[in-house]
Amino acid sequence: MPKARAGKRPRRERPEGKAPGEAGSWGGRPRSGGSWVGWAGQERRYGCVCVTLCCSAGILFNTGAGQHILKNPLVVNSIIEKAALRRTDVILEVGPGTGNLTVKMLEKVKKVIACEIDPRLVGELQKRVQGTCLANKLEIKVGDVLKTELPFFDACVANLPYQISSPFVFKLLLHRPFFRCAILMFQREFALRLVAKPGTKLYCRLSINTQLLARVDHLMKVGKNNFRPPPKVESSVVRIEPKNPPPPINFQEWDGLVRIAFVRKNKTLSAAFKSSAVEQLLDHNYRIHCSLHNRTVAWLQFRRHSFLIDSTRRVKDLYFLI
Repeated sequence: MPKARAGKRPRRERPEGKAPGEAGSWGGRPRSGGSWVGWAGQERRYGCVCVTLCCSAGILFNTGAGQHILKNPLVVNSIIEKAALRRTDVILEVGPGTGNLTVKMLEKVKKVIACEIDPRLVGELQKRVQGTCLANKLEIKVGDVLKTELPFFDACVANLPYQISSPFVFKLLLHRPFFRCAILMFQREFALRLVAKPGTKLYCRLSINTQLLARVDHLMKVGKNNFRPPPKVESSVVRIEPKNPPPPINFQEWDGLVRIAFVRKNKTLSAAFKSSAVEQLLDHNYRIHCSLHNRTVAWLQFRRHSFLIDSTRRVKDLYFLI
């Protein structure tokens, strides 16, 4: 090893025959930004993208995109058991990864439709079922599930990328025809918000909108060590069963109302709706409504009857019943 100069740390030599980033090698700083590249198998950051190298499979997982593979077979079996799958079911799975959950479901159902955005993981999944009797039961859709139309399915079972949790839940609940249930893996805090009750600290707009359209149950907790690479947060499995028939409301209008109410959930309803910005918005929308239905604008009457519930109650303490 070369002698260290005064005031400088000694340089560690790379083992012979090892390339930068290879197992047992020493990788220096990347040429174009990012942090240093350490031993293979550790987390690395290139610019704003965080990736982790899995040495056993040789796959570079993009943890910044939520790629955390569920590796514990006991957890996989528990999820499938709680889903109560049937032989005639068509299952939708989002983010199948390397197929640990997918293969188990293929053995029990008629068909699995797997939506995956990463072509590398699509290849791994195809190789896993290639040449087996399960290959004909698997349909893979490559692309962003939020930007594509969902196919017909009986149930949804998925270890979701946590970044798309909220938009995917509402895309799922507004999907027609109705599905039987969804068994989904979420970040622990997000899952607790889904099942939160009025008056609790976690009760929020997500809670009320989800519980309006579906029955939500917390099934089990899943520790971070059950994933490869492990995420920085704990996880939970939640069952979502849509209400059929749905409540007779326009969901976009309802969500607009709840959005105003929950801007400051510790405020009273009277304070939430009497702000100047909200009054201007209500006035504008009311005038549009009157124009579309050929009615005379009567703003004073509208304002007088705006609060038909106790306006002294705080938003977080209210039950919204339809």
